[in-house]
Amino acid sequence: MMKRGTLLIAGLAVAVSLSGCSSGIVNQGGDTTCKDFLGQDEKTQNETISKMLKDEKGTDPANLELTGTRLSAQTYCQTAGTQDTKISQAPHL
Repeated sequence: MMKRGTLLIAGLAVAVSLSGCSSGIVNQGGDTTCKDFLGQDEKTQNETISKMLKDEKGTDPANLELTGTRLSAQTYCQTAGTQDTKISQAPHL
């Protein structure tokens, strides 16, 4: 009986710790810094840019607009931007 209780408590502890991991990541859209943006993979960058454009325009961006804006933000962050510059400051339509 003691083993079952210990196993249950251990299982609950694992479940709680795993559920806390994913909730800490928040898509900040245009408020994402260049440092964070450049550290993201392409899928996450697309999600970030998509949120930024949707927040600005109220509609989901077309694929071409999404790709162009992501490349613009990457270029801006690698040249004129600093680590703390927000990607919304990159030139985009």
